[in-house]
Amino acid sequence: MKDPNRERNDVLERLNTAAVLFEQSMDIRLIPAQGTKLGYAIRGARNSGGIAAVQGGIINKDGRPHVNGPCAFGVDDDIARIVLTAMKFDPLMRCAATLRFSKKVMGIIESLLLECTSFDAVLVPHGISTMDWGVASCCKEGVPDVCYDTGEAGKEGIIRLFGEEPNDVSNNIIMISNRIISIEL
Repeated sequence: MKDPNRERNDVLERLNTAAVLFEQSMDIRLIPAQGTKLGYAIRGARNSGGIAAVQGGIINKDGRPHVNGPCAFGVDDDIARIVLTAMKFDPLMRCAATLRFSKKVMGIIESLLLECTSFDAVLVPHGISTMDWGVASCCKEGVPDVCYDTGEAGKEGIIRLFGEEPNDVSNNIIMISNRIISIEL
């Protein structure tokens, strides 16, 4: 059995490495208004205290991606809920990140042959979190590579990418960024 402190340090180290890659290689047009959320869970996480995230997300600062704060446990409830919901369906899917939705970005994602599912945010039952319900509705047949919604009045559409580790998610975002360079969003 792995030492819990060692595992937490390993999670933080891997998340930090991915965050630096985002800062160096991510196209800023992929960053949602609230910033790109990035989270990674320890094995068997049951609450937000087991999910490390980039505090404040990755934001657009002076036209460049910028890691807004340190990676730490329990600092982002939104990404924690996304990761925890995915882990209910597949405990190995411990990492997730968010991107701004656009049809052109989805076209790029589909060209990478990533498995994509979507949900309609308008159909979320009253009193239930959009993230919890939406991610769960996309995971009925296993956790896809991508789960997205197109948004609704006054609410930005979000793309959620999943992976077993931050490296999986960051590689996909870098591939998307490399293909988006020549496209007008």
